[in-house]
Amino acid sequence: MDLKEIAEQIRKCQQCRLAQGRTNAVPGSGNPHAQIVFVGEGPGKAEDAQGEPFVGAAGKFLNTMLESIKMTREDVFITNVVKCRPPDNRDPQEDEIKTCTSLYLWAQLELIKPLLVATLGRHSMYEFLPATAKISAVHGKPVQAVNKRTGRRFNVLPLYHPAAALYNGGLRETLLEDFKKIPKILENLEK
Repeated sequence: MDLKEIAEQIRKCQQCRLAQGRTNAVPGSGNPHAQIVFVGEGPGKAEDAQGEPFVGAAGKFLNTMLESIKMTREDVFITNVVKCRPPDNRDPQEDEIKTCTSLYLWAQLELIKPLLVATLGRHSMYEFLPATAKISAVHGKPVQAVNKRTGRRFNVLPLYHPAAALYNGGLRETLLEDFKKIPKILENLEK
């Protein structure tokens, strides 16, 4: 199976209650050979309308952060732990995350084989790190995580969600500083 086939499965998926309220599923987009994959939490209103990840206000800030490290969306792959918008932008629930990640996210990562997975927000972080991890303590610090099904190791960089910076201006600089670490982290991983 390739990324296009996974995307088609996601668009047809009826495996959880999130499918009932969606306009469009949001499989993810970007470079299928990316060195870095950004994993958000779930689509918002703009993403649901367009079927693309991070196209709203948080997406514009993500683009700004990518530009700050001389990258574009074409250089990376962007996806979410859940591929359909939770109603009223609520947090994705544990069973929804488990369904979506086991069917789709891990398959996407196994195909792309990125050097680095950057989690955007705590819900995506908890897919890779223990639930005891605090994003305030681990953001911007690369760690190793293991796919429990395949045993494959991933280098993970926990980051705050770009939307957090829209609501808390103090996090904007934190996110920009954490992003500045990405080129060096990738360089070290290539060695």
